[in-house]
Amino acid sequence: MNPIRIMCLASVSALLCLDARAAQKPDLQNLTQENTQLRQRVERLENELAEIKALLKERAPAPAATATVPAGKKPIVAGLDMEFYGYVKLDASHDSSPASIGNYARWAESHSGANVHDEFSMTANQTRLGLRIKGPESKTVQTGGLIEMDFYGGGTENKPNPMMRHAYLTAFWPDLQLQVLAGQTSDVISPLFMPTINYTVGWWQGNMGYRRPQLRLSETFKPADKVEIKLETAATRTISGRTLGSTSSGDTGQESGIPTFQGRASVGFPLLTEKPTVIGVSGHFGQERFTGNKRIDSWSINADMTFPITKWLALQAEGFLGQNLDAYLGGIGQGVNTNTMTAIRSMGGWVALALTPCEKWQFNAGAAIDDPRDSDLATKNRTYNTVAFGNATYFVTPNLSIGIELSYLHTGYKDQQDGDDFRKQLSLIYKF
Repeated sequence: MNPIRIMCLASVSALLCLDARAAQKPDLQNLTQENTQLRQRVERLENELAEIKALLKERAPAPAATATVPAGKKPIVAGLDMEFYGYVKLDASHDSSPASIGNYARWAESHSGANVHDEFSMTANQTRLGLRIKGPESKTVQTGGLIEMDFYGGGTENKPNPMMRHAYLTAFWPDLQLQVLAGQTSDVISPLFMPTINYTVGWWQGNMGYRRPQLRLSETFKPADKVEIKLETAATRTISGRTLGSTSSGDTGQESGIPTFQGRASVGFPLLTEKPTVIGVSGHFGQERFTGNKRIDSWSINADMTFPITKWLALQAEGFLGQNLDAYLGGIGQGVNTNTMTAIRSMGGWVALALTPCEKWQFNAGAAIDDPRDSDLATKNRTYNTVAFGNATYFVTPNLSIGIELSYLHTGYKDQQDGDDFRKQLSLIYKF
C-alpha cells in the first residue's frame, strides 16, 4: 500500500478519536455532577429519618401499658384487646301441628280440640352480637370479659327486643390455674349443648341448664401428662319466675334469702384420639319461699360425657335427676304443683352423634327425653316430652353456612290427648 495513503488514513483516524472524546467529555461531567447531588439528598433524608425515629421513641408509651393487638382486632380502649364477633341467622320452619313456640320448638301442643293445623315460621331473632375483652395483663394475673346478646327479648316479630345472654368478667392466675368469673353466663351444671339447629338446643326436652348471674370459682389440676381435672363451684341468683303465694309478691327464689349453689367435677384424658374424653358430674341446690315461710327445694344430680371416637366422629350425652327444675329448663317447664304446693320431680337426658367427614359438611343426629313424675303433676300438665332429630350443615365458605334439620316431637299430657309434630327447619348463618 502507498505510504502516503497510509499516513492520510492514520491522520483521519486520530482526528475522529479526538472528536469523539471531546463529545463525551461534557456527558461525563454531567453524570459526575448528578451523582454528587444524589449523594447529598440521600444524606439529608437519612438525617431526617433518624430525627423522626428519635421523636417517636420519646413519645411511645411504656411497654407495661401496651397491649398486643392480634391480627383482625382493633384496640378500642387503650391497653385492652377487643374483638367484635357474632353472626346473622335466618330460621324458616314448618310444623305439621302447633308447637310451642313456633320460631323454636319446645314441645308439641295437645291435639285435644279441633285447632290442629300446620304452621310456618320465619325469624332472624337468633342473630347474635358479642364483644370479647382481654387485658391488660400482668405477670401474675390475666383479665378479660365478655358481653353477648341476641334478639329473643320479646317485642313484635319484626321489631324484636335485645336480650342479654352473657355479661361477665374473668381473672385468671396461671401459676395457680385458678379463675374467678363474676357476672351472667351459663350454669355450671350440665354444661353441654345438644347439637341442634333449633334455638332451644334441647331445653325442655332433656337438656338442662340455662344462664343466670353468678360468682364462680374454677381450678384445674394436671396429675399426669394429658390428664386434666377441673373443679367448679358457683353461688348463683335464685330465679323462679313465680310470685304466687310469696310473702311480698316478689320472686319466690329471691325471697328464699340464700343463693343457689352449683358445683361440677370433671376429668379429661385421651382415649381413642388426641382429643380428650371428658366425663363430668354436677349438681345444684336452692330454695323458694312461699307464704307462711313454706320452703320448696330445688336440686339436681347430673352427668355429662364428651367422647371423641375418631377425628371425625364424636359422641356426647347428658343425664339428670332432680326436682323443681323449671328455672333450669327441666321438667318440661314445670317445677311446682301450685295446687298441692309440692315440688315436681323429673328425670331425663339426651345423646347425640356428631359427624364431620370434611371441612364442607357437618352432620348431627340424636334423641332426648324429659319425664316428670306423673303423680306430682296437676291435670292437663305435660307428662313427658321426647324428640328425635337429624341435621346437615354445608359450609359454602368458612363464614357462610346452610343447615337443614328434621325433627319429630311427641309430648304426653295428663287427662288430655297427646301431641306430636314433624318439624322441618332451614337456617342460613353468616359468621363474622
